[in-house]
Amino acid sequence: MTVTPAAVPHASVGAMPEGVYLPLPQQNLSVEQEREVRKQELAAAFRLFARFGFSEGVAGHITARDPENPSAFWVNPFGMSFSQIRVSDLILVDHDGTLLEGKRPVNNAAFCIHSEVHRARPDVVAAAHTHSLHGKAFSSLGIPLEPITQDSCAFFEDHGIYSDYRGVVNDTEEGRRIGVALGEGKAVVLQNHGLLTVGASVAEAAWYFITMERSCQAQLLAMAAGKPKLIDAETARTVRAQISGALPGWFQFRPLWDQITAEQPDLFD
Repeated sequence: MTVTPAAVPHASVGAMPEGVYLPLPQQNLSVEQEREVRKQELAAAFRLFARFGFSEGVAGHITARDPENPSAFWVNPFGMSFSQIRVSDLILVDHDGTLLEGKRPVNNAAFCIHSEVHRARPDVVAAAHTHSLHGKAFSSLGIPLEPITQDSCAFFEDHGIYSDYRGVVNDTEEGRRIGVALGEGKAVVLQNHGLLTVGASVAEAAWYFITMERSCQAQLLAMAAGKPKLIDAETARTVRAQISGALPGWFQFRPLWDQITAEQPDLFD
């Protein structure tokens, strides 16, 4: 079953001609339909992360909270290429690390981080973390993203820094501390490690990871060339309100979703 978004008017773009619509998330889905949406977006996000080059060996994970059992989450099987993940490959793990569905184990670091992030943020449906190149490089600086571009304003005063790197995450206590550093924000920079983003949908969490990685790249390039000029705080807050949030995050992911699902329909298997 493939659940497609509703085609309804989108008021935020102003007056639109009669009969012109934009896709929006489906509403009032059954538990089974909502689970399918989350798993489909999860498989698509992994395929896209592979295309963007975010994979690094067996590191990296995206999780989606189960709509029926909120103390469990769907995640990629340990050691499986992002580029080959299908809906049927996803595994279900609870917050105690018990494998509820699937035939392969979970990455222990994924469990330790994501179980605590989901526990700390009941409002969050999905969380994304990989060892992307520019995220890794930027994280070594131990500084926040600055409002130097319109896109980076999405993260202004809305992301944290976890500065207590202690090696590969092998215990839930470190996951708990990452959750504290995340706070109420949409993202956290894991110093000497990489990036982690969250969202009210898999699409939102994945989109914010993609654009945060690119914002890290932009800041690194700008810093290498000189001293970037900052957007003033008031304007940065205004832009953040204009371009970020659950619906804008979901919608920004749509072109990527359309592209990857058309080109790689086997991800729905």
